[in-house]
Amino acid sequence: MAISLARGFLERQVPIAPDTLTRVLFAVRKRKTVANWIQKWLPQLDRRVWILASGRGLSQVGIGFVLFYAPIFFVNQVGLSATQVGLGVGCEALAGMFGRFLGGSMTDSPQWGRRKTLLLSALISALADAVFLVSYTFPIFVLGNLLMGFGVGLYWPSTEAVVADITPSADRNEAFALVRLADSLGLGLGVMLGGALITTTQQYRPLFAIDGLTFLLFFALIYYAIAETRPTQSHDRNFWQGWTVALKDPLLLTYVTVNILFTGYISQVQSTLPLYLNRFVPSGSTLGLSEATLSLLFTSHVILTALCQLPVVKALKPLSQPRALMVSACLWGTGFSLVWATGVGIFGQASLGAVLALSTLAIAITAYTPVASSFVVMLAPETLRGVYLSVNSMCWAIGYFVGPPLGGWALDQSRFISDGFWLVAAMSIILVLGILSYLDWQLRVKHH
Repeated sequence: MAISLARGFLERQVPIAPDTLTRVLFAVRKRKTVANWIQKWLPQLDRRVWILASGRGLSQVGIGFVLFYAPIFFVNQVGLSATQVGLGVGCEALAGMFGRFLGGSMTDSPQWGRRKTLLLSALISALADAVFLVSYTFPIFVLGNLLMGFGVGLYWPSTEAVVADITPSADRNEAFALVRLADSLGLGLGVMLGGALITTTQQYRPLFAIDGLTFLLFFALIYYAIAETRPTQSHDRNFWQGWTVALKDPLLLTYVTVNILFTGYISQVQSTLPLYLNRFVPSGSTLGLSEATLSLLFTSHVILTALCQLPVVKALKPLSQPRALMVSACLWGTGFSLVWATGVGIFGQASLGAVLALSTLAIAITAYTPVASSFVVMLAPETLRGVYLSVNSMCWAIGYFVGPPLGGWALDQSRFISDGFWLVAAMSIILVLGILSYLDWQLRVKHH
């Protein structure tokens, strides 16, 4: 626009003050500089990756609306007990395991493929929100959780397989980083908007309607904008045959151990660490950081994780996936050591130690999540990406099943064990580094 304005002035031979022309040219140069910077910062990926990322971000906005507020609603307003809500969430996890198992085979099946599995996932998740919307009793609440867990279980293998299918191997780390960034931004926006809606209206049930609507919008986006991406096969496998191949893959089974540890680390940050900082770290004459301080710390942690996602992956791009994961493991060890140092009072200000620890752990997460998915895709035969990514997704379920109870147990023990838990977590990276070194060596031998 600025260029057109300047050209128009020149064609009409309208006298322009020197300072006006200087400002116009400066604006043009500045706009070009910003555009070049954005183009350089953002990865150059297939248009469909951006479409899928926008859809994932949209669905995560809906999930953010209900993620933290659903338990409060069903206990405080519906009248279910905390135990009943916990059982319902447990049912969701079990249904999610089954959904992941079935979803991996469906994703690789010629009868279903990536697209149909994604569409079914969106419909089942929207149906789950409809059940929650009319839920007043425990059995209906459990039904909603079973449907939601199954829908989400179908979602992960299929959506990750689409990213892998449409992205060259050299760009997969960045592609997975982009969709993870969309997930984080959508979830954070949903949590904020959900809180604002509750504060304004004091109504919880509309949250489920909004969540269901986002799943239907995601369905429409996939239906109209994403064609089937499943590679063609020379012969069709038995529906369950892919699992036989995956569970006999020594590299995949070796990596599963590492992946469960990584997901267990993330679960500690989300479940155990907030409680530890609230109850154990020295803060002046008392123990524990306030809820307001913790809210600020963890909000900043989420924001930093989102901001670092693409730059960190771009920096790790020259490394092989196992070596990039070694960098993540070292950051996890450093972060957990900083948590221990904060708890035993090495830092004069506990909040300073918490900031350093959470910042380090944020970068550790960004170095892990996209690289892990890319690594599993690299291990997988092209026709079995769905099953292999289903195994990757199940590692998350196992890590979150084991991690929080283990961390909770440690915090219920003596102060020595509660503090030492973080040192043990930090030292566990020795096992992770050893396994990743073995995997890196095996891959180099295989390629040569």
